[in-house]
Amino acid sequence: MSTPAQSPTPRNATAVVVGAGDYIGAEIAKKFAAEGYLVFVGRRQAEKLEPLKAEIEAFGGRVVARGLDARDEDQMSAFYAEAEAAAPIEVSVFNIGANVNYPLLETTSRVFRKVWEMACYAGFLSGREAARHMLPRASGSIFFTGATAGLRGGVGYAAFAAAKFGLRAVAQSTARELGPKGIHVAHLVIDSGVDTAWVRERIQQAQQAGQTGERVLMRPAAVAEAYWALHQQPADAWTFEHEIRPSVEPW
Repeated sequence: MSTPAQSPTPRNATAVVVGAGDYIGAEIAKKFAAEGYLVFVGRRQAEKLEPLKAEIEAFGGRVVARGLDARDEDQMSAFYAEAEAAAPIEVSVFNIGANVNYPLLETTSRVFRKVWEMACYAGFLSGREAARHMLPRASGSIFFTGATAGLRGGVGYAAFAAAKFGLRAVAQSTARELGPKGIHVAHLVIDSGVDTAWVRERIQQAQQAGQTGERVLMRPAAVAEAYWALHQQPADAWTFEHEIRPSVEPW
């Protein structure tokens, strides 16, 4: 994301990002901060949010960074309540990935349960807490970051696909219930590798093993722009499921 030419014009509204990692989550936070929102960002290790906080504040944005275990109901309730107390929550983005790849016989019950808690159960908590504050105003946007694994399972992705399928179901149910009550719920399917250090390492390993060719990766800032576009949609033309991929991505 390019730095705004001038400080953002503050809005009396909060955008919450659960899972504000170094790539997609950070770019979503920067985009909404650049548009004038007070951004509340949360991730497990609070110290890892300091670079993002500094970058947003450097261009005049407003941000509150909190250490957050999104699997903990009490922490999630407190996080959303704090955001609402600061300014009305207008946008909530759940962006925890939990992408792992293990052969079926190497997928332990602990791994399966943890991935489900991170990528599905935490998404339910996020959507519910956002709705708790948005419903009295009959307005707001609740967004969930999905993946190809939420549409079809793949070799080694039993845990991840199960969690992302579940998150998609949570999003669908939430959209059907809250849409008529004025809240825009959307599920963004990222059908591509995203340009992160982890993905590039996996691609390099695969190339060294002769398993794949060059990949075109999606920029995290492009994902943030997709969420901003969803938030701008008029209520008579809301998108629920939005798939995005690079132009050369096979599908």
